[in-house]
Order: sequence, then structure tokens, then C-alpha cells
Amino acid sequence: MRRHISLIGAAIFASGISAAQLAGVFSGTREHPAIAYETHPLRDPVSQPNRRLHDGRAQLKFDGPSGYLRSVLDLLNIPVESQMAVFSKTSLQATIISPQNPRTIFFNDSVAVAWVRGEPFVEVASHDPEQGVIFYLLPQFSPEQNGISHLLPQFPADGPPFIRRDGLCLQCHESYGSLGLPGTLLRSVFPAANGLPVRTLGDHQADHRTPYDQRWGGWFVTGKTGSLRHMGNTVFPDPADAASYTTIDPKIDTSVYLSRYSDVVALMVFEHQMRMINLLTRLGWEVRFAAYEKKPFDLAAAAKEVVDYMLFVDEPALPGKIEGTSGFVEKFTERGPRDRRGRSLRQFDLETRLMRYPCSYMIYTDAFDALPVEAKTAVYQGMWQVLSVAKNRNAIVEILRDTKKDLPEYFQVR
Repeated sequence: MRRHISLIGAAIFASGISAAQLAGVFSGTREHPAIAYETHPLRDPVSQPNRRLHDGRAQLKFDGPSGYLRSVLDLLNIPVESQMAVFSKTSLQATIISPQNPRTIFFNDSVAVAWVRGEPFVEVASHDPEQGVIFYLLPQFSPEQNGISHLLPQFPADGPPFIRRDGLCLQCHESYGSLGLPGTLLRSVFPAANGLPVRTLGDHQADHRTPYDQRWGGWFVTGKTGSLRHMGNTVFPDPADAASYTTIDPKIDTSVYLSRYSDVVALMVFEHQMRMINLLTRLGWEVRFAAYEKKPFDLAAAAKEVVDYMLFVDEPALPGKIEGTSGFVEKFTERGPRDRRGRSLRQFDLETRLMRYPCSYMIYTDAFDALPVEAKTAVYQGMWQVLSVAKNRNAIVEILRDTKKDLPEYFQVR
């Protein structure tokens, strides 16, 4: 069976629930009353514009080879500069993906959109603050025209709004790789010349803690990467083409794509964000489930995994300066928020590490704010335990005190 969008993955984190329990609690029972994944009212970023599309208050524009793609990005406030190109055959449209016809992924803080030339739909993964990732397909044409009516039986006759298709997507996106819940996946594989993963060589599930020489297998990587060694831009068993590219023009015909880039900085941010999404969702689910079942739960241990990841603990050092060339850095940084001195958690370092101030910008998301009170309290307490002894504590605390309204008073500078 072909696999759906592969965005990012990670191992199960330590908590008060065992791996065996996780499989039963989450993977098999997402409709538990404490969760109600399929029936709970949605608050993800696609649900509201989707209602406007249904009742005619908004419209999508079909434009060129990519169809509705640019219009979807505009509707969801996703920058074209975030484009990343993956050429490994690791998704629903594996038959048409190749190093000559990569799949492009675009993202903001809560939504990822994927498109490949020749695909009859745009794929969307949208993060609901409480429910996790919600999966949608947007038909590019009539399903009957494209032979996909079996995938989209609820396709409306009056237009192409986003259609929720969790059942199709959760075949891959509800697994240990997504922390046992509807989440995101990103893998680095060893692709053959046709894009098929060389399974005998294994693969790597990637996030910001992954060694750089294990990242981006099956992805194009553009930018000025200096001495950074990685698996991008190459096929196996002969990785002779692991070169550095400013654009992907030398690899493919970019005239049908929205961008000429697969930006290295966008890839690094995406890796961080995808696991952060899963961790925040998981913590909320665990607390809600434990409260409903009145079962003991080690909240401090569960929060610690979120805290360590949020503060970039165990992030490997960059071997030297890197630079994105797509404009993503500027688009990402300008969103703020900034403290009274003009500093932001969205500012980059890119010489020794990813972020100048190593505290995740995801602290500003609806997903963080929607955590149960006791979960958020435990995360803040854990953050302070780390920050209270950190060398760069003052700058991070000052930024948070100016930009995060519910920050506890005990966050103080020296």
C-alpha cells in the first residue's frame, strides 16, 4: 500500500505510560471520550477558511501547472519561500515522485502543504491546538476525471474545498513514529536513482537533535552550507553528487514550481517544528486521558521531554556558518514577536546553532496555549529549572517576559 505524506517522526518519549499502553491508549482509541479526535469540533487553521469556501465567501484560484497550490498558500498565510523538495518515494504519490519530479512541501507554524507535479490533489496537514494533526486533501480537478473517486467519496459537486481524509492518512501518521497519535513524520532515507529508499541501508527519523550527516536523505538542499556534511542532493549506492546548490535548477526543471529552492534553513526549522507539534499534542492527550480515567500519571517526566526539546537540549553544533538563499530566513524572522530591545525567539544564529536564543518560537502557538493548565504549569516549571542555570538565561527570559503574557513571575533575570 502506498504511503501518505511523510513529514517528520520521532521515538516515544519517557512518561508514566508504557509503550504497550501507548499503543492501546492512543493508536487504537483516538475516539476515547477524553480525546474524540474524529468528532470534536475543530479549531485547526484549515477549518475556518474551509467553511468560507463551502458557503462561497472565499474562493480558490486555479493557476498554471500547480493548480490551486499558490491560492492555498495565500489562503493559509504560508510563504512560498518555505518550499522544500523531497524526491524519495515515501508518500501517497510515490509512483510519480522521483529525483526528476520531486514533491514540494510548504509550511508555517501550524500547517504543512504538499504538492507534486501530476498529483490530482493538494495535501494538507493542519495542527489543531487540542486534537493533533488533521489531514485534508484538496482535489485539483473532479475525482472522476482523475480516477480518485474511491479516495474522496464525499467530494462536493459545488466546488473543491478541503476534504478531511484522516482514515487514509492515519495508516502511516498514527504510529510510534508520530508518538502514537495523529501526527507528523519526517525521515531521512537512502534513495536509489529512481527515488526508491534502499531499505537495506535503513533510514533516520529526523529532528533538530539528529546528527547532520544523517539528515535530508531523499531531499534537495539549497543554500550555502560550507563544510556541513549531510545526505541531501544524492542517490545511493553512489553518493557522488552530494554537492552544494544555491538553487535546484541544476537538478530539475523549476519552471513548473513556485520556487527554485529547497532551503537548508527551512529544512532545519521544519525538523524542529514537526516533532515539537507531536510533543505538545501528546502532552495534552496524556493529561486529558489520565484525568478522565483517574489514573496515576508522571506529569513531571512527560513535561521534561517537552522542555528539553523546546530549549534545544542536545542540539548538535554547526561546523560553521550556513546561509539560506530562498528568502525564508527573512520571512520567518519578521513575524516576531519582539521584546522592547527588538529581540525575538525567531532570530537565527546559523554559525554555531540554529536559533540565536534557543527557546522554541512554538511557545507562542495556540497548541502551547491550549495545553491543560497543569501541563502548562509543569512545562513552565521545567523550563525555569533549565534556564536558571543556562549561560544565555537573561536574554531568553527578557524576551519571554516582554512577549509571553502568561509567563510565571518566577522567570527573572539575574
